[in-house]
Amino acid sequence: MPPKRSITLTEAELRLMKLLWARGESAVGELVAAMPEGEALAYNSVLTTIRILEQKGYVRHRQEGRAFVYCPCVQEQEAGRSEVRHMMQRFFGNSRERLLLSLLGDDEVTPEELARLREAIAAAEDDRRGDA
Repeated sequence: MPPKRSITLTEAELRLMKLLWARGESAVGELVAAMPEGEALAYNSVLTTIRILEQKGYVRHRQEGRAFVYCPCVQEQEAGRSEVRHMMQRFFGNSRERLLLSLLGDDEVTPEELARLREAIAAAEDDRRGDA
């Protein structure tokens, strides 16, 4: 039986998605040329990875002349939320509270970050009261 296809992004897939989110529509050659110094991938590696992204539903293509032009069909924020939900399910029993407590237990959380988190929680509470 083949392995279950992952909906999460590998590092290589994420690098290509970040390029597509920044550039918009791009052909494979354009993506190869836009790779940052030291992170370059061969044309065939980019082509293989972009095809996998298409199978996963992150990109789609259209034909322009002889080339395929790829564009993201998942927004960056949506992909980030999906990754966090996946991690929350795998490591924290689908508990937002356990995830946040884990993050807050990190010694590197600054007082400024804590203040912004308090503000975000207060705003979320206000939004919930407004919906009731």
